[in-house]
Amino acid sequence: MALSVHKSFAGPAWPLGFVTVTAAGTPVPLMTNVDANNYNAPETAIGPFTVAQGLGTAPTCHKIIIQPYKPGANNNGMVSNTGNIYLMVAPAGGAGNRSDSGAMCLVIPPGSGSGTWPAQEMEGDTISPYKFFLDADVSGEGGLVTLTI
Repeated sequence: MALSVHKSFAGPAWPLGFVTVTAAGTPVPLMTNVDANNYNAPETAIGPFTVAQGLGTAPTCHKIIIQPYKPGANNNGMVSNTGNIYLMVAPAGGAGNRSDSGAMCLVIPPGSGSGTWPAQEMEGDTISPYKFFLDADVSGEGGLVTLTI
């Protein structure tokens, strides 16, 4: 059975699914399951006025929720990761992966329940999920990602 891929960001929650870090130390964009080519990323230009493709506007969210779990055998439920996962931003001179604490926003240990960014409540939907990446200590692990709108 195929997995669901929600592409509507109308809210109140937008499940992005399990984001797999195929190779530990190689961050994966949070939006990889729903917009692998970054068509709707704010920096994707389609004309002289730099308007996002597809949706016409870049999706934003209120909060990012990441749960440190991976699919069990045959996608039968979720099981806990064995290593940490990391919420990252693009590097500014460093490697931009789990060895670059200067680009690291959040460390989520296995079995911890979940991590949220930002940890505090804030006003409005001002976070671009395109600005964030997920890295892991163990290849094939990652996180179950949900955006709150």
